[in-house]
Amino acid sequence: MVDTNDRRQIPLLPLRGLLVFPSMVLHLDVGRPKSVQALEQVMETDHQILLATQKEISIDDPTEEEIYHVGTLAKVKNLLKLPNGTVRIHVEGLQRARINEFVQLEEYLQVDAEMIEQEDAFLTTENQALMRNLMTMFEQYTKVSKKISAETLASARDIAEPGHFADVVAANLPLKLAQKQELLEISSVKDRLVKLIEILNNEQEVLGLEKKIGQRVKKSMEKTQKEYYLREQMKAIQKELGDKEGRSGEVTTLREKIEQSDMPDSIKEKALKELDRYEKMPANSAESSVLRNYLDWLIQLPWSFETEDQLDVIRAEEILNEDHYGLEKVKERVLEYLAVQQLTRELKGPILCLAGPPGVGKTSLARSIARSLNRKFVRISLGGVRDEAEIRGHRRTYVGAMPGRIIQGMKKSGSINPVFLLDEIDKMAHDFRGDPSAALLEVLDPEQNNTFSDHFIEEPYDLSKVMFVTTANNIGTIPGPLLDRMEIISIAGYTEEEKIQIAKNYLVPKQMKDHGLTKGMLQVKDDALQKVVRYYTREAGVRNLERQMATLCRKAAKMIVSNEKKKVILTAKTVEEMLGKPRFRYGLAEIEDQVGAATGLAYTTVGGDTLSIEVSVAPGKGKLTLTGKLGDVMKESAQAAFSYIRSRSEELNIDPAFNEKLDIHIHVPEGATPKDGPSAGITMATALVSALTGRKVKKEVGMTGEITLRGRVLPIGGLKEKSMSAHRAGLTTIIMPKDNEKDLEDVPESVRNDLTFIPVSHLDEVLKNALGE
Repeated sequence: MVDTNDRRQIPLLPLRGLLVFPSMVLHLDVGRPKSVQALEQVMETDHQILLATQKEISIDDPTEEEIYHVGTLAKVKNLLKLPNGTVRIHVEGLQRARINEFVQLEEYLQVDAEMIEQEDAFLTTENQALMRNLMTMFEQYTKVSKKISAETLASARDIAEPGHFADVVAANLPLKLAQKQELLEISSVKDRLVKLIEILNNEQEVLGLEKKIGQRVKKSMEKTQKEYYLREQMKAIQKELGDKEGRSGEVTTLREKIEQSDMPDSIKEKALKELDRYEKMPANSAESSVLRNYLDWLIQLPWSFETEDQLDVIRAEEILNEDHYGLEKVKERVLEYLAVQQLTRELKGPILCLAGPPGVGKTSLARSIARSLNRKFVRISLGGVRDEAEIRGHRRTYVGAMPGRIIQGMKKSGSINPVFLLDEIDKMAHDFRGDPSAALLEVLDPEQNNTFSDHFIEEPYDLSKVMFVTTANNIGTIPGPLLDRMEIISIAGYTEEEKIQIAKNYLVPKQMKDHGLTKGMLQVKDDALQKVVRYYTREAGVRNLERQMATLCRKAAKMIVSNEKKKVILTAKTVEEMLGKPRFRYGLAEIEDQVGAATGLAYTTVGGDTLSIEVSVAPGKGKLTLTGKLGDVMKESAQAAFSYIRSRSEELNIDPAFNEKLDIHIHVPEGATPKDGPSAGITMATALVSALTGRKVKKEVGMTGEITLRGRVLPIGGLKEKSMSAHRAGLTTIIMPKDNEKDLEDVPESVRNDLTFIPVSHLDEVLKNALGE
């Protein structure tokens, strides 16, 4: 009987060679993309899915006509993604359901289905009699067939509900799929019990005939037939003995490798014990291949072999300078580590985190560190990693289990003291499969990583001699406990002078080599590099600069191959001819002093930037409007600046009632870009005072600092990055909080020499230096 009240749209999982009855609980492996997509969909909702059987097993993408229209509504109790791309689910059948129509066929199958209520489901006298009859026949069948376990029989005896009992018996009988589907489609419990009695009666007759035929054949077997049978058996035994000899040879080889390896005694003992298990295990056993794989990993992992460091500080400094221009702090930290190693000969590997915008050379710097130390280099990317097993490995109970990326990297390096780069550590995620960043806590803790535990290896592994280097664009997204274990080294970006030197010494020679050009074919002048840096790139790093150099090399190669020129000389003029009109205006400072417009300095994940803040005043009722996609903190800074100006209106020569007579609009251009943070406080206050008094803001002045209601200027972060952006934008004066004076030593000397820094502690000082007469 179809329950029209319980009708719903639900994802469908087609089954091949399998049918699930209500109340059945089983594991399924799912590999088809549409089926996996359907499972991901139900895991986000109510975990319920419709299971229906295909008519043909061989069809990979079944249509409506190729799927039976009566199936079982099931609940997905658990879902596990396996390394080979398949998904293992634990499902429980709930209720019969009929498919009315297919709603979706593209991404995954979704159907409109109605639940089927069981008829005659009550324990009537007739049903009770049918159940007893069926139970007796089921017991007899079990004794004869030997295909059904005693536990299954015992559990069937305990079932009192007729419909459930019929489904359990049907599920455990070795029937064809068509017969099982026929039983699934019978909604009447009484009819189902009768049908099962007929099937069992027929099966018993067939079993009886098979037994008689077997006995007759056995009696009629003659002596020659017996001898043939025995000879065949002997051949099989000899074949097995031959395999045993093959396994024995393999075991001997593995034993020699284990004895010769550099494993600690405790690990060696465990490996030999597992090898004994492997020797006694049947060759076709599933666990045999897993155990063999495990032994291979134990043998191939480096346990005590380490490369010898070249503890020459002067040579290391030469290598670092050869590979990278600038980046003095990072180089100094590596040389300090080398110097201490030279004195002590033993030091736990540091955990360095190179943080900075894209394109500043974080990953290539880690490679140079390995070269300067004469160590092996291993890199793994953590961007988008969601599964904890990626770090800690899978337990060996799973099919296709393998170690985590850390152990894989150690095997690849072949030594216990490589430079190990964990790239993009700020881009890890977490979901129901675990939190990989939490699994990294043990890896990156110098006090714990000498006994790192991988789920696959199961034995403690020493990572204390590894020099871990991590990279991140934004340390704000790294969890606090993980960040606490790392030594942060910020790489802010490069000045114009540094970019020109990097292009001259590194990028141009590299691109010329990649494009088959020699010095006799292409010559690049310094003014050409300066023009590319100023007018064709605007970034903290040099990645886009390298792309522009590659473009120039391609165009030069084309000219030479087409005999247009024999030698190309790049100057500021020819750069514009080859790259087109300038993409950026060098120097974003205002062209002239303006009323109500001030330049602020901002810090973003891709370096520093300038921020123009504009204020317009119009007659009105005192309405304050804020636009430009501002965050809550930035809006509060504007409110604080507004309140301060109201409290000091007389000293600033502003009409005390301006908030009742004028509407004020504060706008930060580039409205599509989200902006937040407190450091624009003094910039907003200056622009407001300028708009209300008519005094112009000096065009060459940039400013940064948080403001309080009493006009105090509080310190901010990222002064180095902000100073570099001001220098890039053509500003000459920076107003900054007095408490940030200590950060001036981080600003590159070339930038410090070109800019005038004015430390202030109160807004009055800001206005004095920022506003004209």
